Amino acid sequence: MNPCQPPRRGFGPVRNDSAAGDRVTQEFSYRWGHSALTADFDLDGRTPRLVRLTVPGEPRPENVTETAGAALPLVDVTLLGQGTGWSGPRFTGTALGQRLTHRAHHAAYGDGWHHLTVQLQDRRGGLTVFVEYSSPDAVPVLRARVRLRNDGDTPVTVRSVSSLLLGALPSPDVLDVHRARNDWLAECRWYAEELRESVPDVGRAFHGHDGRAGVRLAGHGSWPTDGHLAMGALTDRTDGRCWLWQIESAASWLWEAGEADHHTYLSLSGPTADDHQWRQVLAPGAEFTSEYAALALGDGFDGALSALTAYRRRIRRPHPDHDRLPVVFNDYMNTLMGDPTTEKLLPLIDAAAEAGAEYFCVDAGWYDDEGGDGDGEGDAGGDEDADAGGGWWDSVGAWLPATRRFPGPGGLQAVLGRIRERGMVPGLWLEPEVVGVRSPLAAELPDEAFLRHEGGVRVTEQGRHQLDLTHPAARAHLDRTVDRIVGEWGVGYLKLDYNITTSAPGLLDHTRAWLSWLSAVLDRHPGLVVENCGSGGLRMDGASLAVAQLQSTSDQQDPLRYPPIAASAPTAVPPEQGAVWAYPQPEFTDEEIAFTLGSALLGRVHLSGHLDRMTSRQLRLVRDALVTYKAVRGDLCQSVPFWPLGLPGWRDARVALGMRVPFLDTTYVLVWRRAGDDAEVALPIAHLAGREVRVDVLHGAVGPVAWDGAALRVTLPRAPAVLLTRLTA
Repeated sequence: MNPCQPPRRGFGPVRNDSAAGDRVTQEFSYRWGHSALTADFDLDGRTPRLVRLTVPGEPRPENVTETAGAALPLVDVTLLGQGTGWSGPRFTGTALGQRLTHRAHHAAYGDGWHHLTVQLQDRRGGLTVFVEYSSPDAVPVLRARVRLRNDGDTPVTVRSVSSLLLGALPSPDVLDVHRARNDWLAECRWYAEELRESVPDVGRAFHGHDGRAGVRLAGHGSWPTDGHLAMGALTDRTDGRCWLWQIESAASWLWEAGEADHHTYLSLSGPTADDHQWRQVLAPGAEFTSEYAALALGDGFDGALSALTAYRRRIRRPHPDHDRLPVVFNDYMNTLMGDPTTEKLLPLIDAAAEAGAEYFCVDAGWYDDEGGDGDGEGDAGGDEDADAGGGWWDSVGAWLPATRRFPGPGGLQAVLGRIRERGMVPGLWLEPEVVGVRSPLAAELPDEAFLRHEGGVRVTEQGRHQLDLTHPAARAHLDRTVDRIVGEWGVGYLKLDYNITTSAPGLLDHTRAWLSWLSAVLDRHPGLVVENCGSGGLRMDGASLAVAQLQSTSDQQDPLRYPPIAASAPTAVPPEQGAVWAYPQPEFTDEEIAFTLGSALLGRVHLSGHLDRMTSRQLRLVRDALVTYKAVRGDLCQSVPFWPLGLPGWRDARVALGMRVPFLDTTYVLVWRRAGDDAEVALPIAHLAGREVRVDVLHGAVGPVAWDGAALRVTLPRAPAVLLTRLTA
């Protein structure tokens, strides 16, 4: 997007009557959009629908018969007592959706965004539906949500509502569908198959109906990205077009792609009754608004992801951290593992400062005043969800410093003061949404301050209760906690972790209240930096990323297994928000130190490791890598990712990630060699093909490196090895 380019405002109503044989058909009655996106609507028909969604230059069908098959409404809603319009488990084709008629529509422009609201009315009942579309100027992304209002005389119970429904996509014959598995320690693993593998051609001409099959993917519970990212994509094998989406929910979500009259439809939504046991009762006059969903259009997956990255930067809360990208040292991973003490922290603080860290976060265990002697002999298990120092796991909630871990004058405050003395900003780990069953808070707070199952039974997972942030007592408790830690103790960084998951009733309301609470915290403490973590990347959703400044990408402790995560993380989070662990150790070889540090250089460096035990030469390797990072990080906050070797597979021997900086002739390419016999690899870079390119090696040991006019040719003599280069056209 060119910030100097004047915006093109939304288009007005358009009529286009075209002859088709002996009949005249109307293609659409309203066109809306801007210079990068056009949406054509049929608002005059019995069922209002979105006929086409295109980018400039995309060929248009000659007449409506080529798009008429996408006769899906603008929204599908199911109410208790009213099901689908035909037999099947899908929420598309609902009886109510077909009854909605156009009542009014309104377009507006402001603050660089185009907005369109289409008001629909149920012909039989009192439900009014507002379909709200928005799109950032000059960015080919459509954002949508649906607002329901009960204008009737009796309550209605909503069982599902689509946030975005689109039916005018190409036939399943030509489309591939892309999904991303997202598991603990193995995040962001994209895979693809032909859509026809899941949506078979059942012979519509013989039956008069489409098949019931479809690709259906759901996220469940308060770890919304446990299992899969809340994303997906369709690509057209004939011309490379891509439709890439995200559902912006910190709770549950559902998307579905299937066939309707030779076209592919796409439905994106938040939680539903059948998949998530969710329902919403609307009393007369009451409203409900669905979760946001966003759809990006582009030339290929990389092109659509570039648009989605620009969109993500537009919807998030502004914060200086997005431009500064400071280096964070965290004492947890492969280092103290939840067992911090004054004795262990002070030398680490000094070494981190010498290496060039700018923030120092004391991770889990700083509040543990009952378990053990802090000797680090507990089994930390690779995540904060284990009892490294004693029995604190089911007693957390008060978030007060442990006097046994931090003896002497000042206690924990003396440690935080040492961090500041060494020129770094102090940070603390916190898991605010849980209260241990043995914590005094479990008895002091009312039952209503916790999420509860049917019958009023508190949610209890792994010895913890789950707070419900819709209750003022729960919110007041967290306000006191954060205002003490940040306002009184002077902590400038909070790692907010979340190590349980639940699907209890009220989860959607809680997650919305949680993000509202976090926004209010940042309003009171605008300099505070917040990292969003859910056992690594299990809460890596668009709603959370729009509020938090950083996102943990993984808890993976093996540096050889991190590259495919680090390389794929920019599909889910902009590079300046994606925290990647780099944990060099004194027992590593120089090549291994370079390897783990290199993995983080095109994201956010989350440094760890026993730097205090390193030789001066080893510490210099760490310092040199951070000097390199600080030289390139200013470009990362305006870069867009691409993948010269394609999105990596989990077992790939070679992995590559590129960052292209628009408006500058600068491209960064990071390549890892994890295994394999071939030392040389060719990395095609399409946007530089045919141009003269200067190649600068920024990090990593390497053999010959050369630009051949179309690809970067790199030789990595041994594995493991990593190389970061800068290409200047």
